[in-house]
Amino acid sequence: MALPRTAALHTEDCQGTAAIALHGAGVAVGRHRVWSDVELCIRRGDFAAVLGPNGVGKSTLLKVVLGLLPLTEGDVHVLGVPPGESGRRIGYLPQRRSFDPGLRIRGVDVVRMGLDGHRWGLPSPRRSRRVAEERVAEVVELVGASSYATRPVGALSGGEQQRLLIAQALAPSPELLLLDEPLDSLDLSNQQAVASLVARICREQGVTVAMVAHDVNPILADLDQVVYLARAGAVAGPPSEVITGPRLSALYDAPIEVLQTSDGRLVVVGQPEPPSFHSDRHEH
Repeated sequence: MALPRTAALHTEDCQGTAAIALHGAGVAVGRHRVWSDVELCIRRGDFAAVLGPNGVGKSTLLKVVLGLLPLTEGDVHVLGVPPGESGRRIGYLPQRRSFDPGLRIRGVDVVRMGLDGHRWGLPSPRRSRRVAEERVAEVVELVGASSYATRPVGALSGGEQQRLLIAQALAPSPELLLLDEPLDSLDLSNQQAVASLVARICREQGVTVAMVAHDVNPILADLDQVVYLARAGAVAGPPSEVITGPRLSALYDAPIEVLQTSDGRLVVVGQPEPPSFHSDRHEH
């Protein structure tokens, strides 16, 4: 079955405006081919979600963008240069790590590690210390964490910790923010709060956001585009064009139906995963 593509997929359509552009891209881990023939363009200033079932290489895509994993075919450019050359122009939040409840390091110290973690434990010049403190205070306020940022991070709730980790990724003033399942392990109210925060940062700060997500619903209303991955490739474009039965059926070469509930949530039924792939996995 031919794989349908939206106009937004073609890299030539956004030359000069692409934050992330892949052309004919494929990647493998060892002898395992993760995906191939990926055409992708995420424009600067867009909020994009990276979707797909477990094991199709969503986190792998972020590693490629970061320059941590080379392509086996095709090419990729990030902020106009090869991956790995963008440096601090990229902010990255890996899959959620838990903090020990007894950890006494303050939230502001976690945030500051986004600026000078490479110097942790070493003295900093007085002037750079003052500039760093001002920037930390700025991003802490930006994520709405000022009221608890001086408390031990281990004593904070999951939603509060996640806001501080987002602030850490924002500390170097990146142009591109990569978030790997930042809503995972959060309850529904915190998912919605963090999703709204990320959308606001994207709009107000002009930061391009690529978020790996398991459940698209908390961020659906704020997305500019979605990237749906499969081993055969990818489709990308506005959610209303990509998350449809015909398009996903073609991508996975299997019958897939997309249902919309009365409250507007999307439910993907059929292969490659059991029903309710896009429903909230923390509901039950």
